[in-house]
Amino acid sequence: MDLPVPAQRRLIVGISGASGVVYGVRVLQLLRNAGVETHLVMSKTAELTFAYETTLKIADVKAAAHTVHDIGDMAASISSGSFRTAGMIVAPCSIRSMSEIATGVTTTLLTRAADVALKERRRLVLMVRETPLHGGHLRSMAALSDMGAIIAPPVPAFYAKPKSIEEMVDHTVGRMLDLFEIDVGTVSRWGEDQDLRARPLKN
Repeated sequence: MDLPVPAQRRLIVGISGASGVVYGVRVLQLLRNAGVETHLVMSKTAELTFAYETTLKIADVKAAAHTVHDIGDMAASISSGSFRTAGMIVAPCSIRSMSEIATGVTTTLLTRAADVALKERRRLVLMVRETPLHGGHLRSMAALSDMGAIIAPPVPAFYAKPKSIEEMVDHTVGRMLDLFEIDVGTVSRWGEDQDLRARPLKN
């Protein structure tokens, strides 16, 4: 008989159709390496974005998750608050998905699962990928923050002196997972790692 998975070792991962789907697949890969059970829900638009931005096959993306839920399956386990998780990260999060979550009028399993995380007072991290932002976007973000969500755009940290896009992605994803108290070993930490202070520029 299999023992239940502790809630803190189970995370829902949403991938919406915004640019930056590489963040989502990297979240899945790093969580698998860390021994965290992942439940993936991906929008139809995200599948198109993968074709535009990467050479990854959707089957390979899904294979990185422990469980994959269809975007239209509103009866899935992650649609219920009785299914225990540490919360949910949406990486990346489109403005459309963010807006649905902000209003509570959810039309897909992705936004329903995020709404459940909020109502159960679980951690919800939204890697909102859009710029520039108008007032409506900002008001939705403020409303979500008031509800308990964390708005965390994928902003690179240059103090870590990344040498590649992959290093920038890993550092950003690592910082997002820090919010769930999950250390995946990809973060250069100020005050802990050496040589993070910038050297003077040479003439």
